[in-house]
Amino acid sequence: MRNNQDGQLRFSPGLALAAMLVLAFLVLFLVVPVGSVFYSAFVNADGSFTFGHFGAFFHQTLLKDSFFNSLYVALASTFWASIIAVPLAYLTIRFRFRGALIIQTLGVLPLIMPPFVGAVALQLIFGRSGSLNLLLDEWLGVTLPIMDGLNGIIFVESLHYFPFILLNLTVALRNIDGAMEEAAVNLGAKGWRLFRRVIFPLGLPGYVAGASLVFVKVFDDLGTPLVLGVTNMLAPQAYLRITQVGLDDPLGYVISVIMIGFSILALWLSAKALKGKDYSTLQKGGGSLQQRELTGLQTILAYAWILLVLLLVLSPHIGVLLLSLATVWSYAPLPDGYTLEHYATIFQDSPGMIGNTLLYCGLAAGIDVILGTAIAYLMLRTRLPGRQWLDWIASAALAVPGIVLAIGFMRTFRGIEIPGTGTALTGTWILIMIAYSVRRLPYALRSCVAALQQINLSLEEAAASVGAGRYSTIRRVVIPLMAGGMLAGFVTSFITAAVELSATIMLVTRDSDAPMSYGIYLYMQSASGRGPGAALGVLAVVAVAVGTYASHLIVERASARQRPARGLAPVNANMP
Repeated sequence: MRNNQDGQLRFSPGLALAAMLVLAFLVLFLVVPVGSVFYSAFVNADGSFTFGHFGAFFHQTLLKDSFFNSLYVALASTFWASIIAVPLAYLTIRFRFRGALIIQTLGVLPLIMPPFVGAVALQLIFGRSGSLNLLLDEWLGVTLPIMDGLNGIIFVESLHYFPFILLNLTVALRNIDGAMEEAAVNLGAKGWRLFRRVIFPLGLPGYVAGASLVFVKVFDDLGTPLVLGVTNMLAPQAYLRITQVGLDDPLGYVISVIMIGFSILALWLSAKALKGKDYSTLQKGGGSLQQRELTGLQTILAYAWILLVLLLVLSPHIGVLLLSLATVWSYAPLPDGYTLEHYATIFQDSPGMIGNTLLYCGLAAGIDVILGTAIAYLMLRTRLPGRQWLDWIASAALAVPGIVLAIGFMRTFRGIEIPGTGTALTGTWILIMIAYSVRRLPYALRSCVAALQQINLSLEEAAASVGAGRYSTIRRVVIPLMAGGMLAGFVTSFITAAVELSATIMLVTRDSDAPMSYGIYLYMQSASGRGPGAALGVLAVVAVAVGTYASHLIVERASARQRPARGLAPVNANMP
């Protein structure tokens, strides 16, 4: 094992082996399955290369319409999510008023509920026979087509994913140098012109990052269209083609390739839009945009907007809670009565789903943290050739829709049996857990990379100077200091995997292997099952919320313990 002048490892057999194991996992469970999907889209039954399957796709009216519908829904959802998020981000950073904490809470709240669960609740509230339209029809004689067809999907997706823009744009606006605003004001810019010409352009990197994520998430979503009964979109068509026609249907793979292509295109365009432009500012003493007091009219408008958004954001959660307690809720603004029977039903009939969720998501998150820590260390602390490829391949999972990965798994591992059992691998829960791990790896990886970047290399050098070996230093110094970031990565992977449906719906072959997300989907397919489904959804939300809150507490305590000692690295020369 040799170090170069900046303390990074040039070669180590152990680290080379770790890199090979990580690469093997990524190739086996990401590159090969996705590659098999691409291969199937471009070959005939005899193995010859062809573009004919894509021609057949665009000659079928249903599939062509599905493509444009998915593109329209993704773009429209991004637009409306921006309409919600941009004013909230600007209000939080620009003005001083009570309620800023509420907006910060809004930034996380919608993400802890699966969008397909919220879709059912929003139907009951904003649907044609929902609470709002029943009241409007009674009072004014009008109804609003909020939840009709594609409009309903756009409404649900916008409310669910706007926090991606809100959180990224808020951070970007907070980092703007206040001196640039003062200079613009001195030159006569103010009000809308100041925001349009100076503030928003400087915050554009945060907005573009959030908007591209919204587009990708909406374009790939399967659960929401299925729950709302809309099948003329790409993700539902891919699911229907594979499940009804079979794994040998080339059009299912063509749809999958198109979905991956547009996801990659969206991420590439977001990077291209910012390339060659300088958004950096000079922070003088940490001075950011100065917060100003709201005038009387501005206060009324600000609180009216916050109240409107708060009502919209809370409506899915309120609707699911009411539905989980309702005896009957149909053609009425509120349920006819309330009961706890639905909760008793799921505890009696579906305890295995809760246990399966904890098992699959816990194992997947654990794998993600191990892989994320290994990739981060290999990338930032070694000079191993090609180490950057590990980051690129792992991050590429962000652009792979869950349904596409599941299709790739089904094709790649079809016919493979678990040694000694005679059981087909595609008929077990193992692939469900691995799919969760691959899909959520980018989240854990970013947390681990950020945590390692904050650890000064001198701490490891100090350990080495008193005789500690490389692996003792990793175990006794690096891992404890990364613990907060690793935990954050674990929780992020866990809670996002807990609401995964796209891959789950394809890979579950037995009800006994089903997790909560699949159970909720099954319950929601019938009117009689929506009460238990909502109860299961409430439990999922509570579990995610408790896990998120607990992780924040643990991270804060770990940071508090480490902060006083970060400048010192007490290491025993005889470290085991």
